[in-house]
Amino acid sequence: MPLPAVLADRLRLPVIGAPLFIISHPALTIAQCKAGVIGAFPALNARPESQLDEWLDEITGALCAHDRDHPDRLSAPFAVNQIVHRSNRRLEHDLALCVKYKVPVVISSLGAVPEVNAAVHSYGGIVLHDVINDRHARSAISKGADGLIAVAAGAGGHAGTLSPFALIQEIRAWFDGPLLLSGAIATGSAILAAQAMGADMAYIGSPFIATTEARASEAYKAMIVDSGASDILYSPSFTGIPGNYLRPSIVKAGLDPDNLPPPGPASLDLDRTAPSGDGAKAWKDIWGCGQGIGAVKSVQPVEDLVARLAEEYAAARTRLTALSTAK
Repeated sequence: MPLPAVLADRLRLPVIGAPLFIISHPALTIAQCKAGVIGAFPALNARPESQLDEWLDEITGALCAHDRDHPDRLSAPFAVNQIVHRSNRRLEHDLALCVKYKVPVVISSLGAVPEVNAAVHSYGGIVLHDVINDRHARSAISKGADGLIAVAAGAGGHAGTLSPFALIQEIRAWFDGPLLLSGAIATGSAILAAQAMGADMAYIGSPFIATTEARASEAYKAMIVDSGASDILYSPSFTGIPGNYLRPSIVKAGLDPDNLPPPGPASLDLDRTAPSGDGAKAWKDIWGCGQGIGAVKSVQPVEDLVARLAEEYAAARTRLTALSTAK
């Protein structure tokens, strides 16, 4: 099945910049779209909730102005992540604003709800739902999602445990619609590998944390640059939902990564305090990150990161073409 135009046209690379809790904001999203990849942010990052209207106005205005001034290099579309979980009391409010601004792509997480899909479809938008297994994938499509984001082992934040080979294989056995892969993708060759595996696009998060436009602390960015796959810990302790986090940030928060307390109930409350005595907060102080960060060597502007990915992607295509024609 051909990809919807919103996921194929005007893109420099087949990439969505994953919405990052706390970190993604208009400056990062706009920079991603201008660089030629779909930029995204969680609706819950806009706080108070009235700020979401301001953010959507800022993003749509900035991208319209860019397209007017640069008709030879139009911006990519943008996406908003909606957490469809009972702990998100803002969902109805935030979804109404997505309808108001006709957000091109809505990424739904932690719950598949037909009413959310119907609201986005009412103005011609599409819904991508993130899943960690085949059962969740089938449920999301049955409830009206247009496409899927397969969150495999190694992805930053709330991630699954399945190999990307297994997860993509199972979904592609029955689904021929838009399919993205998330999990330790930090190079152009990894983007191409995701496509070779059966995905249409890559879903990249952690490398964008270490960009100048990201709303992350300098210490967080530096820790990503200095860390590798062995520095990532998978645990449900901080939000009640299993996720990948930087071990050094756990230590910094006064916790023993090898002896964490049991998790409490699942919650996406950004003010939730981590299970320690010093008031450290999940996401703010316990830093989510994926296993692919060994490829991140410096903090750089989004444009430079995307340029690197594009160069590597082209080189990987050339390399594979040479292999396929070799005798």
